[in-house]
Amino acid sequence: MRRYVPAVVGAALVVFMAVLPLLNLSLPGILPTPTYMPGTLALLSLCMVFAALALSYNLLLGSGGMLSFGHALYFGAGAYGLGIALEHFGVPLWPGVFIALIGGMVIALVTGAVSMRVSGIPFAMVTLAFAQAGSVLVRRNSQVTGGEEGLSLNTEQVPDFLIGVVNTRNLYWFTLAVLVVVYLVTLWVDTSRLGHLARATRENEQRVRVLGLSPYRVKLIVFVIAAGLASLAGVAYMLLQSGTVPRSVSADLTITVLVMVVLGGVGFRWGAIVGGVLYTLLDQRLTVLAGSDAIAGLPDWLRVPLSEPLFLLGVLFIVVVMFLPGGIAGTIDAAVRRRRGERARGALRQLDDADDAAEIPAEVRA
Repeated sequence: MRRYVPAVVGAALVVFMAVLPLLNLSLPGILPTPTYMPGTLALLSLCMVFAALALSYNLLLGSGGMLSFGHALYFGAGAYGLGIALEHFGVPLWPGVFIALIGGMVIALVTGAVSMRVSGIPFAMVTLAFAQAGSVLVRRNSQVTGGEEGLSLNTEQVPDFLIGVVNTRNLYWFTLAVLVVVYLVTLWVDTSRLGHLARATRENEQRVRVLGLSPYRVKLIVFVIAAGLASLAGVAYMLLQSGTVPRSVSADLTITVLVMVVLGGVGFRWGAIVGGVLYTLLDQRLTVLAGSDAIAGLPDWLRVPLSEPLFLLGVLFIVVVMFLPGGIAGTIDAAVRRRRGERARGALRQLDDADDAAEIPAEVRA
C-alpha cells in the first residue's frame, strides 16, 4: 500500500487546488486576498506557471544532468509563438497553441543538436549564447515581437471565457491543468526506459556508450521534451498575463528557474513544484513588503537591504545552500531515509537478540 501513498496524496492535492477558487480561505501575509478573489487566483496561477517551468528544468538537470543557461529560450518561444500566431497568422487559440509548442520543440531540436556536441561548462556556455541570441532577435524585431515593449495578446482569437479579470478563475484552472500535464509527462519520462537511460548517461556516459547505446540521442530527446514542456508553460504565461516581455527569453529567467529547482531539491519532482511556488510567492510578497510603511520607517542601514526583494531572496538562497544542501525535498528525503534506516537496524538488532537467546540452553537461562 505504501507505493500508492504518493499518488493518493498528489490526487488529493490536485482536487483541493481545483476547488480552491470556490472556497473563502485567507492566509494573511501570504495571499493578498481570500482565495476566491481574482488577485489571489492570479498569483496562484503565476506560481503554477513557474512550478511547471521548474519541473521542465528539473527534467533537464535532475534526470539528464544537463546544466543549461538557455532554458528560458523555449519558455519565451511558447509565449511569443502563441502571440505571433494569433496576431500575425490570425489562427484561433488552440491551433496557435499547437504552433507555439511545435515551434519551441523545433528550436530546441536545432539548438540542442548543436549544444550537445560539447558537455559540462562548454554546454552551459553554448546554451547561454543561444539564449542571448534569442533575446537580441526579440528586442530588435519590434514589428513582429513588439521589441522592448513586449507583445500583447490578441484577444480577438481567444475564447471569451479566458479573457478578463472576471474569468481569472478559468485561467487558474487552465494553469492547473498545464501543471498536471507537465508533471505527468515528467513522471512518464522518469519512469520509462528513456529516463533510466538518461540517468545512466548522467552518471557514466562512457559506460552507456560501451553498451552500444547512444547517449547523444538520449540527451537530445530529453532536451526536446523539456523544451516542449517549457513552451507549454510559456503558453500559459502568455494567456495569464495577456502578453509577454523580452525577459521571458533571457538568461536571467533561466538563472531564476535554476534557483527554484535548487531551492526545492534537484532531482525531486515535487521539490521543483515547491521551489517554483515558494520562490514566486516570496518574490511577489517581498516586493509588497519592500514598499510598505514598516520598512520605510527603519534606519537606513536596515531599510536599504530590506527594500530590495532580490537581496532577501539571495540571502534565502545562500541559507538553503549552506544548511539544506539537498534543497527542501532532498533534506526531507534524507531525514526519512535515516529514520527508515534506524528502524531497519533496530529490527535487525531485535532479530539478533532473539537468535542469541534461542541458542542459549534452557538450563542456562533458568
